[in-house]
Amino acid sequence: MENEDALIDEDEALRQYLPGGFGKQTQEANVAAQIQKTKRSDTTEPLRIEQKGSDSEKGNGDDASDSEDDSDDQNDEFPTSHELVLKTHERAITTLTVDPSGSRLITGSTDCTLKLHDFASMTPNTLRAFKSVDPTATKTSANSETHPVYHVEFNPLSPSQVLVICATPKAKILSRDGDTLVEFNKGDMYLRDMHNTKGHVSELTTGTWHPTDKNLCVTAGTDSTLRIWDVNMKCCQKDVIVHKSRVAGSAGRTRMTAVAWGSPAQGGPNMLVGAGLDGSLVIWSGEGPYTRPAAEIREAHKRDTWTSGLDISADGRTVVTRGGDDIIKLWDTRKFKQAVSTVEHLSTSSQYPTSNIRFSPNSSSILTGSQTGHLHILNPATLRPELVTAVTPGSPLITVLWHERLNQILTGSANASTHILYNPSASTRGAAMIMSKAPKRRHIDDDASLTTDLSQGLSGDSIINPNGLLSTTADSSRHPTTGLTASGKSRDPRRPHIPMTTPFAKSQPDAAHVRENIPLSSMRDEDPREALLRYAEKAEKDPMFTNAWKVTQPKTIYAELSEEEEEDGPDKKKARRG
Repeated sequence: MENEDALIDEDEALRQYLPGGFGKQTQEANVAAQIQKTKRSDTTEPLRIEQKGSDSEKGNGDDASDSEDDSDDQNDEFPTSHELVLKTHERAITTLTVDPSGSRLITGSTDCTLKLHDFASMTPNTLRAFKSVDPTATKTSANSETHPVYHVEFNPLSPSQVLVICATPKAKILSRDGDTLVEFNKGDMYLRDMHNTKGHVSELTTGTWHPTDKNLCVTAGTDSTLRIWDVNMKCCQKDVIVHKSRVAGSAGRTRMTAVAWGSPAQGGPNMLVGAGLDGSLVIWSGEGPYTRPAAEIREAHKRDTWTSGLDISADGRTVVTRGGDDIIKLWDTRKFKQAVSTVEHLSTSSQYPTSNIRFSPNSSSILTGSQTGHLHILNPATLRPELVTAVTPGSPLITVLWHERLNQILTGSANASTHILYNPSASTRGAAMIMSKAPKRRHIDDDASLTTDLSQGLSGDSIINPNGLLSTTADSSRHPTTGLTASGKSRDPRRPHIPMTTPFAKSQPDAAHVRENIPLSSMRDEDPREALLRYAEKAEKDPMFTNAWKVTQPKTIYAELSEEEEEDGPDKKKARRG
């Protein structure tokens, strides 16, 4: 029996050593363990208890169990139980958008770049952007100026087009791969009447797409205008909406800070809503005419405060605004005179002018961030918080988005991180699909010390000098006119191409090669005076050119000077007086 046990042990060891199959082996992942790693800690319970402070005095064991049940119910209602973090930017994230199918994410930041993420190509250990785009960079000239990205949005009816708003007078339409399709023109800044300009004459602030026409979009600028553009006509806008401010001393102009274009789901007429720096809130008919607004509130928010958030509900009956006066207001479009609900909420628009507020896909909730880094989910009727959860504690939460198809909440913070909140049982694709994949096997390209991250450029762009330091493309990905390309050429067209010195093709020979192969090459390092004085004695004894006159030449005789002449020096001729 002992011998049989020994044979069994040997067979088991051999069976573990030999491969179980041949050919390509599939790598399986423990999906449950990976998803469990992304589970968020219960940061909502303390805040929820504070809101129920009046009832906490009656607390007992039953209340504690009820609060746990309520937290479970709210986690099922709101997809905030798990979290996936993307860190692909270097500065604060100001805007983000996801295409209607939920397969591609684009984020914009104050580092003047757009990061393109593809959910299908990411794995739990490769959370990176597949492309970085600077929308304000040009290839025809060495333009080193870059501008922060204010707004980026996929076309809801044609996902192949992306509207990009930067801190310039020109808006751009990019493809889903980051290529420029259309760049709208800039207007003449010396024209007083804004109706006669062919584009914005000053910096843009935001923009959005038409809800039912895939070819139309609207942009808002600091020149007190909203301009409606047709993507097929980049030379001039289709319509101009000039907002005339009635504030004394403003000369009839103000900055347009926010715009929203909504269409009721029941098929009613759509509306165009805009907010100004003078505190006004204006509604125009979505299909025109735009000569006069349909409704206007002059003091919707405090004057000279930046109203950064504006959104329209799905039924088109309510409008929510987040002002720079630390107030969130809810408006009824049918009685557009005074706010239906008002609540105090600290604003971050003075530092981050793109801080937004959004309705949920079915308009059953309102989402917004806070200065403390918490996500607030409000009741659309009373604006009371239904859920407050910490996403980036200590860092302001700037932009939020609840995607309908993914059923996931995406947030962008001032600490340059993008958080994707999801629920494995209620959310589909997106972050849930990433965490259900097997981790990618470690490769040499994954070592940051040997190559560059794909979010900062391709690894082939890294130039390694044998006698120098490792050069990366972190700056060249953000500024395409700096650094070197993969072939060694400068990205700056003003700088001439200098061939790289290699051991096989040297542009300048070394000192040993010159000394051995070029005659008299050592003379270039000598002093010419010392080289001539070296032959002075030989020229005096055996002159080469004056040897025929050596005997007949007279000897030089110098005059003898007295002691007085030596002290006073030689006599000088007196100058003649005229």
